[in-house]
Amino acid sequence: MAVIFDIERSGMHDGPGIRTVVFFKGCPLRCRWCHNPESWDVQPQQLVYPEKCISCGGCAEGCYTGARTMCGADVSVQDVLKPILADKPYYGAEGGVTLTGGEPQLQADFALAVTEACRAHGIGVAIETSMAIYRPDLLAQMDLIMVDVKMWDDARHREYTGVGNAAILDNIRRADTLGVPMLIRTPVIPTVNDRVEEIAAIRDFVRTLKNAVGYELLPYHPFGLDKARAMGLDMPRFPEPTKEQMEQLKICAQL
Repeated sequence: MAVIFDIERSGMHDGPGIRTVVFFKGCPLRCRWCHNPESWDVQPQQLVYPEKCISCGGCAEGCYTGARTMCGADVSVQDVLKPILADKPYYGAEGGVTLTGGEPQLQADFALAVTEACRAHGIGVAIETSMAIYRPDLLAQMDLIMVDVKMWDDARHREYTGVGNAAILDNIRRADTLGVPMLIRTPVIPTVNDRVEEIAAIRDFVRTLKNAVGYELLPYHPFGLDKARAMGLDMPRFPEPTKEQMEQLKICAQL
């Protein structure tokens, strides 16, 4: 059993092709721009959206307006495998399953069991990971490892994510010895890591990885703010990068 907070079907943004995306709860990072702050705590939790409440008095029976929603539930491998098998006809040659979160490596034994079940049905599996944890037995089974290098400076990384990046960079180097393709990404957060010098430093690191298949920049969007408020968190809103800014940084990021 593991705690999962969502299974997205027909996903197009978490790896190549059409994918079923399994969202694990629990993450060791606390990124200030996080899209999924509801993933931080590994335990199921309630999200409250006061603007959706109609004061019907029916809270005990369950909230049908969505003003109160539970995030996360204990599930079995078979629970996760059921929608995956239903989606299998749509994967084609490139698609498959992506394990994400949160941090899937926090519940690595379950993630490995899901991966083995997918393999038994001829389904490929990728992972999105912070690499703050290193489980080579899980990572070695992946078709693709997608990992963020959020910023280069260790102190600033600690300031904005709650942890330093020295161990993360070391784990990426260790993962590079597994022979699994790795896609390195950086979320571009204006005022935090949007300098050309910052992107160039990460690019130079990516160039040292023999199994890196690309380096992508992801523009910041404030997707996590409503969910953060529903959890009682005060998460800052950063400026969104302009198209021109992203184009300039993408030129710098070319391998």
